[in-house]
Amino acid sequence: MTKIDVLLGLQWGDEGKGKIVDVLTPDYDVIARFQGGPNAGHTLEFNGIKHVLHIIPSGIFHQNKTNLIGNGVLIEPCIFESEIRALNEKNVDATQNLLISKKAHLILPTHRMMDAANEQAKGNMKIGSTLKGIGPAYTDKIARSGLRVGDILASDFRERFELLKEQHIRMAKTLNFNVDAFCIDGLSLDQYEQRWMASLDTLKQFRFVNSEYYINQCLRENKRVLAEGAQAMMLDIDFGTYPFVTSSNTITAGVCTGLGVAPSSIGKVMGITKAYCTRVGAGPFPTELFDTIGQQLCEQGHEYGATTGRARRCGWIDMPALRYACMINGVTELFVTKADVMNDFDTVNMCVAYDIDGRTTDEIPFEYNTVPIHPQLKPFEGWKQSLQGIKRYADLPKNLRAFLGAIEQQTGVIIAAVSISPDRQDVLFQNK
Repeated sequence: MTKIDVLLGLQWGDEGKGKIVDVLTPDYDVIARFQGGPNAGHTLEFNGIKHVLHIIPSGIFHQNKTNLIGNGVLIEPCIFESEIRALNEKNVDATQNLLISKKAHLILPTHRMMDAANEQAKGNMKIGSTLKGIGPAYTDKIARSGLRVGDILASDFRERFELLKEQHIRMAKTLNFNVDAFCIDGLSLDQYEQRWMASLDTLKQFRFVNSEYYINQCLRENKRVLAEGAQAMMLDIDFGTYPFVTSSNTITAGVCTGLGVAPSSIGKVMGITKAYCTRVGAGPFPTELFDTIGQQLCEQGHEYGATTGRARRCGWIDMPALRYACMINGVTELFVTKADVMNDFDTVNMCVAYDIDGRTTDEIPFEYNTVPIHPQLKPFEGWKQSLQGIKRYADLPKNLRAFLGAIEQQTGVIIAAVSISPDRQDVLFQNK
C-alpha cells in the first residue's frame, strides 16, 4: 500500500505551489486538493501563457491524471464555472479527469455577503479577507448548518438553501449591514443568486464521489497520490498568526481530515518557500521591508495576489518561521522558488532569530501579533547574475548555492529543487 505525499506552502501563501504541483504531476496518478477554496490562487506558467486556478487542483492540465476536490475544500459554483470556462478556452475538458467529493461544502451568495458584513463590523481590526465567503462557509460547516455538494441532488435542496439564506440575512442586519446595497461582481444579491443557481448545472456535469473511499482505494492499488495544499502554514487556523489566518487547517494534519486518510498514510511532506517572504493583507510580518528593496522585490517578483490583485508585502526570508513550519508539518523536502527575483541584489539577508524585549529567541512567540519583533539579519553576498539558461542545480552561482545551503543548515531539511523562473521548465532538482 502506497502512502500519500503532501505539498504545502510554508510561509503566508503565494510560494508557487501550483507550479511545483504541475512539475511533479507526471510522477503521480492522482492530485487531490484537501482544504481552502476560491481564496486560493495557484498560478502556473508554461508555453508563455499564465494560468490561474482557484478551486481546481493544479494537475488538471495533465489529461491522463486524475484530479480530486476533497471534502475539506469549499466550492463557490459561479467561480468554479468560470474556471471550467477558462479551461475549455484552452481546450482542456476537465469533465474527463476531475472528481468532486460529495462532502465538499458549498459557498452560498450570502456567505460572501456575511464575509463583507463581518469585515465591516471589525472596523480597524479587519483581517484582510478575500471576501470569497470562506470564513462564513467554514463557520456554517462547524455549526452543522452548511450545504454540501451532494445536497444539490436532494429534493429539498432549494428549501434548505432558502432557510440558510434567510438566516444569513438576519445575521447581517444585526451587524447593521446594508443587505439591499450589497453587490457581487456588479450584481445584486438576487441577481447573483440566479447566476449561482444556474451554475449548479456545470457542477452537475462532474462525477461526485465518496472521496475518502476513493483515495484509500487508490492507495491500496498502489497508485501515487499527491495532496495539494492551499494558502500556507503561517495562515493555519490553529498554528498560524491568529487571528490573521484563514479558516482551515493548512498543515499536514489537514490532509487527514480534508481527504479522509489515516496519519499513517502520510509519506513525503514537501514544503514550498520563496527565497524571500511575502504576505497579503493584515497581520505580523517581522522581516517586512518598507524601503526601495521591498519595492524592488514586489516589482521584480510581480508580487500581486492572483485572487485579489492586491500588492503583496515583501521582506527577507524568515528562518524562525520556516523552522517552525518544518517542525509542525514534518517537512522532509524543501522547494525554494523565486531565487531569480534577487539576481541584481548586492546583498541578500536572512533572518536567523528575533529580538523581543531585549532577549533573543528562535521561536514563534504567542504574542507574535502584539509585541515588537526585531529580526536578526545575517547578510549573504549576492550572486549578481542572471540565472537564465542554467539547467543544473550544480551550475547555480556559488553565492546562491551558499544561500541555499544556509537554508538547509538552518532548517535541517534538504532542498530538493530550486525554481529560477516562472516557467515549469526552470525547476532545477539538486540530485538530478
